[in-house]
Amino acid sequence: MSTPAGADPSSAMNNDKSGSRLSDQQKKKNHILSEAKRREAIRAEFDRLATLVPGMEGQGRSEAVVLQATVEFMREQVGRKEELRNEARRAGMSEEEFESCYSAAQGRRSIGGGEDGRAGI
Repeated sequence: MSTPAGADPSSAMNNDKSGSRLSDQQKKKNHILSEAKRREAIRAEFDRLATLVPGMEGQGRSEAVVLQATVEFMREQVGRKEELRNEARRAGMSEEEFESCYSAAQGRRSIGGGEDGRAGI
């Protein structure tokens, strides 16, 4: 098989056999674009998380700050649920009744937003 003068024989073979092979440069470009898209998706989710956690207004939006605030908020929520569970138990409510009521209350909060107007979680 002969190639036109000045043409790279390996590129002619790639075009003849597969036609869809990407060059190393195109693979690198695709990888860079995919990685940028992945980082943007992560950043968007951290921003979304920051809107759900009370006290994040005016805070830095570094991932570490958002995660730290989220962990603290979740610990408070778990503690509050345990307090409510104990109150319900003292009032004679069964575990099943408590879980049913708690789940229903969480569902209403998620749909209507939190007491402070934030999106429910």
